[in-house]
Amino acid sequence: MLKVNDLHKSYQVGKTTYEVLKGVSFEIAKGEFVAVMGPSGSGKTTLLNCISCYIPADKGSIMLGKTELARLSEEQLATVRNRELGFVFQDFLLLDGLSVRDNILLPAIIGGTVDPDTERRAEELCRIFGISAIEEKYPAEISGGEKQRTAVARALINRPMMILADEPTGNLDSKSSRAVIDSFLQARRAMGATIFMVTHDSFAASFCDRAIILRDGQVWRTVERGDMERLSFQDKLLDSVREMGRE
Repeated sequence: MLKVNDLHKSYQVGKTTYEVLKGVSFEIAKGEFVAVMGPSGSGKTTLLNCISCYIPADKGSIMLGKTELARLSEEQLATVRNRELGFVFQDFLLLDGLSVRDNILLPAIIGGTVDPDTERRAEELCRIFGISAIEEKYPAEISGGEKQRTAVARALINRPMMILADEPTGNLDSKSSRAVIDSFLQARRAMGATIFMVTHDSFAASFCDRAIILRDGQVWRTVERGDMERLSFQDKLLDSVREMGRE
């Protein structure tokens, strides 16, 4: 599904070069729910931006299915972002002038692919995520959890290969955070979604299959959930974070 191999990325500020990613490699299989964790400055957001091709990597490869993203033209990349990748952001990024339903349909509207089948899929997504009752409302009229569930539904409207989520629970209270995570889990159960989530939140990460922990631009450790209960997995994640801090 996704294969990242020996990824490097640096930024030049004046005469100083800051190496942010230093040979990051990992794979994600279809249907996996994977978290990326790490302290501020570890390279999490840069990694996500490289995968989505909003910024180019200096070295290494990113394979989405059988496609090497670095070899695509800007037009081809735009198509991949619209059809093969779904995005969920910390600040929702819903359009205030559109209803919940039209916000969900937005990627299809941009891609010019709205048809009766797409409209039925929007209705089905509203049902799956429990927002059918608010689909004619506007973002200012709904709660933070409802906004984020709308954002998850929007990310799925074009049946993407993968959802990329950037701190999706970062601005939410515990109840709304759980609603968003439940939306991801439901997307995986109902639609076989593959989810790659950047997060600081061990609670959110504890629902994942595994967590890739970055430190100083490298994969420091991968923590597998396996058959562990969720709370045991969260404890293991917190132990890893504490250990990294001690080192």
